[in-house]
Amino acid sequence: MLKLILGNKNYSSWSLRPWIAMRHAGLAFEDEVIPLYEPGSRERILHYSPTGKVPVLIDGEMVIWESLAILDHIADRFPQTQLWPSEPKARAHARAVSAEMHAGFAPLRRHCPMNMRRVGRPRALTPEAEADVQRIDAIWSECRARFGQGGPFLFGAFSAADAMYAPVVSRFVSYAIKAGPAGQAYMAAMQALPAWQEWQAAGVAEPWVMPGNEVD
Repeated sequence: MLKLILGNKNYSSWSLRPWIAMRHAGLAFEDEVIPLYEPGSRERILHYSPTGKVPVLIDGEMVIWESLAILDHIADRFPQTQLWPSEPKARAHARAVSAEMHAGFAPLRRHCPMNMRRVGRPRALTPEAEADVQRIDAIWSECRARFGQGGPFLFGAFSAADAMYAPVVSRFVSYAIKAGPAGQAYMAAMQALPAWQEWQAAGVAEPWVMPGNEVD
């Protein structure tokens, strides 16, 4: 049995990524939520992860931390999930935009922290966060135009790239950030996923509040 250790579903953007991929793929797994920044949280996470951070995937004797590494492990371990596009050009592009998401967009992340309870309330963006928004919208539009045939996601069928961008879709929704036509259609497809709706409902129902993620 796979076990996925998560932070709060309302706030933990990194946790959402492997969870939505695994749930959408229909994999059987147990998840354990450890609320972040509570007394003893780090110690509980360190029981599973050497970094003291979430998410962490336990697969038998293997321990995999970091969202992108977990997605790669799932793609290798369960090839039927087809988490990366099979066509080489599309797969290379999907890996590039996923790595860009993993390493970038810090201004937007800081200014608009993930909060699934907050829906449609705008926040004025800093110039740096606005530049991130423009780049993300361009990525979505390019992926859809070049590789999006055969489905509503970035590379047609749902992929690891969609899992990586899921928290940004959440931010666009929470802070009423505008996207172009391709981006709007993509966001609608993501929000229509049963896995998305399950995660959102669980996050909204959580009792914990992280003040740092509750911004005006």
